[in-house]
Amino acid sequence: MPAYLDTPTLIDLARRAEAAAPGPCACTKTPLDGWQSQPLSLDESQFREIGTLLLQDDQEPTFAEYLPGKTKYWSADAPIAPRYFPYNRCGVWECASCGRLYLRYTEGGGYFVDRRIRALNSALIEDVSL
Repeated sequence: MPAYLDTPTLIDLARRAEAAAPGPCACTKTPLDGWQSQPLSLDESQFREIGTLLLQDDQEPTFAEYLPGKTKYWSADAPIAPRYFPYNRCGVWECASCGRLYLRYTEGGGYFVDRRIRALNSALIEDVSL
């Protein structure tokens, strides 16, 4: 299992990746600033998992969301709160082509499974307690 990344480590990794790869990723034509269903055109082989936000000893991570004000789950400006859903179920992945970092998780519903992806933006990470 990938190593657990606490919030200060996540912020540090995100800032370093942003400094090394300023500007948007050209690896996908779909904007990934907010959560998106993973585009079919995204090349899986260009990503490597570098860590997880899922605590190993957490038997049942919360489904509570942290969406202050009028932010929505799909919004590009929605905060990234690692202790809240869906972030508490995410892997942190690095694009081998551009070095940018992405959050990925699998949303499971009654009749579907949807792989979702969002670009990691250090300015949106909030260390908020449950």
